[in-house]
Amino acid sequence: MTQVLAYLDPGSGSIILQVLVGGVAAAAVTAKLYWSRLLKFLRIRKDEEQPESGA
Repeated sequence: MTQVLAYLDPGSGSIILQVLVGGVAAAAVTAKLYWSRLLKFLRIRKDEEQPESGA
């Protein structure tokens, strides 16, 4: 039987936590940027018509 020796110090735990929080933040920003495009693609929201200027 092989032994696997692994040690996670507090610094490693901090890095893992930062990666997880950063990934969630990146996913949230990406979702916010593309949310309206996704709704238009799925035809949940119609394209907003822009009013024509009479000038």
